Amino acid sequence: MSQGVNNNLVLIVGKSGSGKSASLRNIKDPKGVIYLNCESGKELPFVGSFKQQKITDPRQVPAIIEQAEEHSNIHTIVIDTITFLMDMFESTLVLKSKNKMEGWSNYAQFWKGMMQQSVAKSTKNIIMTAHTMDVLNEGEGVMETLVKVKGSIMNQGIEAYFCNVIACKKLATQALSNYGSDLLVVTPEEEALGFKYVYQTKLTKETVHERLRGPIGLWTTAETYIDNDAQLVLDRLHEYYGHGE
Repeated sequence: MSQGVNNNLVLIVGKSGSGKSASLRNIKDPKGVIYLNCESGKELPFVGSFKQQKITDPRQVPAIIEQAEEHSNIHTIVIDTITFLMDMFESTLVLKSKNKMEGWSNYAQFWKGMMQQSVAKSTKNIIMTAHTMDVLNEGEGVMETLVKVKGSIMNQGIEAYFCNVIACKKLATQALSNYGSDLLVVTPEEEALGFKYVYQTKLTKETVHERLRGPIGLWTTAETYIDNDAQLVLDRLHEYYGHGE
C-alpha cells in the first residue's frame, strides 16, 4: 500500500433500513474488526464478535484509527454511521461553542483532518456507512441522492473523499433479472418474498444522479448489483490493488 493512500477504503451509503449494517455480517475474522457505533443505543442486526466501541465524542474516531496501527490483529475498522458522527460533532462541539463561526470551521477541519491524516495513512480496511437523502439540485432541476452534511463540506460532498462508494438497495427480484454473476445469488426465500437487499456498485441510466463511484474495471456490468456483503467488496479491493502492497 502506498504511503498516505488507503486503497482498502469504502463508503457504503443508503437510506434507513436498506441493509447497511446488516451487510457487515460476513466480514472474516470478526474478532479483528473494530466497530465504532456512532448511533447511541443502536444494536447490530446480527450476532457477532466485533470489538464494539460506543462513540460519545467524535474526536475518539481518528484517535482509534491511529491507535489501531499498533495492533496487527486488527484488520478492519467500521464507522457506523458518519452521518451520526458529524451530527454528534455539530451538537456537542459546534452548537455549544461560543464562537459559531469557529465551531463550523472546526467541523470541516475535523472531517478533512480525519480523512487526510488518520484514514489515508491507515493500513487497515476502513468501512464507513452513511445515510442518503434526495436533495433538489436547483441549478439542474433534478433530484440527487447524496450524503447530506452541513457547512463547507457539503459543497465538495462527502463522497468526494472516497474512491469506492457503494449503495445499499432493496430491489424487486424481477429488477435483477438482467444482471447475473457469482456475486449475486437470489435465494428461494428472496424469490418468494419478491425482493432482495443488494449492493449497487455501478451507475445505471436510472441512477445517474446518485454519487456511486469506483476505480475503472473494479466491477463488471454484470456485477452492477451484488449480494449486500461487505466481505465481497473487501475481497475485490484486495484483488484489484494487491493486498498488503
